[in-house]
Amino acid sequence: MNDWQRKSPLDWETYVNKMVKVAAIEKNEYEGWVLTVDPISASIVLATFLENEKVSISVVLGHAVQEVEILKEGDDEMKQRLSCIFAPEEGKAYSLEELEKRKNDLKTWLETNHIPVTEQGESGRTLCVAGVLTIDPPYGPEECSSSNEIILSRVQGLIQGYLEKQQ
Repeated sequence: MNDWQRKSPLDWETYVNKMVKVAAIEKNEYEGWVLTVDPISASIVLATFLENEKVSISVVLGHAVQEVEILKEGDDEMKQRLSCIFAPEEGKAYSLEELEKRKNDLKTWLETNHIPVTEQGESGRTLCVAGVLTIDPPYGPEECSSSNEIILSRVQGLIQGYLEKQQ
């Protein structure tokens, strides 16, 4: 176990949101902004900002870390950029009326195409397709859930096509 792995999570937390240079085994060096440090393996997750707002994520495994040098403190803007890297994109907010219309339109379309669909749950907000797939609000392909990957993929493709025709 190396010195880096012996540190406590509170010690590692002091590196978060800072630009660092990590010296690793075999004379490898990595630079980037520390997103987090895994408390179990002591692995460092680094983010590097590329052109056109793309981000490169690197993981330096804890056992390979020999030295970590802080190069730069992160300002509030950088902390905000780092915190948004893994945050889901903001989706469109739908009113209850819009959600009800989307659900009913999708249900009608599925039934028209001879796909068995029922409403499920106390409020009937979830659609259930053939008893093996559920579709939650706002009723897009990303909200489909099923343990059967083939059915999941096909229904997602159908819904994607349906939504594209609606626009």
